[in-house]
Amino acid sequence: MSLPRRKSGYQHAEDKARYEEEANRFCDLIRAVRSTLGFPATARGYCYYLEGRGEITKGEFDKAADLISEWRKEGRLPHDIVATDETRQATGLEEIDDNDVEDEADRAIRVCRNWHSNYTPFSFWDDQDVYIEMAVEKNDLRNLFKPVCDRFRIPITNMKGWTDINSRVDMLERFADRHAQGKRCVLLVCGDHDPGGLHISDFVHSNLDDVAIPAGCSPDDIDLEIVRFGLNKDQIDRFGLMWIDNLETSSGKNLASPRHADHNKGYVQSYLREFGARKVEANALMAQPNAARQLCLDTIHQYIDGEAVEEYEASIEEAREELAARIAEMMDGE
Repeated sequence: MSLPRRKSGYQHAEDKARYEEEANRFCDLIRAVRSTLGFPATARGYCYYLEGRGEITKGEFDKAADLISEWRKEGRLPHDIVATDETRQATGLEEIDDNDVEDEADRAIRVCRNWHSNYTPFSFWDDQDVYIEMAVEKNDLRNLFKPVCDRFRIPITNMKGWTDINSRVDMLERFADRHAQGKRCVLLVCGDHDPGGLHISDFVHSNLDDVAIPAGCSPDDIDLEIVRFGLNKDQIDRFGLMWIDNLETSSGKNLASPRHADHNKGYVQSYLREFGARKVEANALMAQPNAARQLCLDTIHQYIDGEAVEEYEASIEEAREELAARIAEMMDGE
């Protein structure tokens, strides 16, 4: 598929018709990808998915992302087809009830009768000898792995927001609570395949250690294991992911340049010797969503028995049924 492009100069009727046909085909494809993924990706995440299907090339990423943005504004695509930047969302918005009094009262009764469905009197982790959280370098990966992590009650954090002290303190405190219960504490990490990404376990340890005083403990105090499970060279080869021929950072500077302040650091030079001046962004996994989720699941299964979730859910269901019976008894009495 070629990306829709307007010819320069005067647009003949057939040129306009061709552009509209190509634009509609592209928008239909983006909607189909959204349906397949089950969640809204970032614009770049859609590009990786389309590249994996052979629909666009690496050189067309910027153009495709611009078109997605333009057509969301024009209404060709739903505005929420791209993941929302949660840090920019408004807070304090009013919530208005549309129901009249009779309907609202009926809803309240139904809520009470089904209150038990969310009753969780004990944790999945109570019967495990390990406590796991996950951190990823891209929001696309958080959304991609979320169904798997939700099933195992594994909190998942986007490391992009780790300039936030509160989120790091909260994570350390959660681990400290579980460590005090005798749990083995493991933080699974998935990041880019670049010099920083391969060195990310040390960076994560340092970022958490920076907040040891407000958290009341350091990663070492609780024997926190920081385990990087991707993105690795063998996964790139196995999944056929796309290399980017530069080592530009988010600031726009190039680690491959001797003028970069970190260029001569050991981890950068080691990476350059082994892989050259190229990288693979972690959200390239969007090109292989099923394989990516399987990678996530296989990693979790190294720590948690496959039947643990079913056993926990059976126990929770018993507690919820007991609560449902008690609620019904009390409501009938009233």
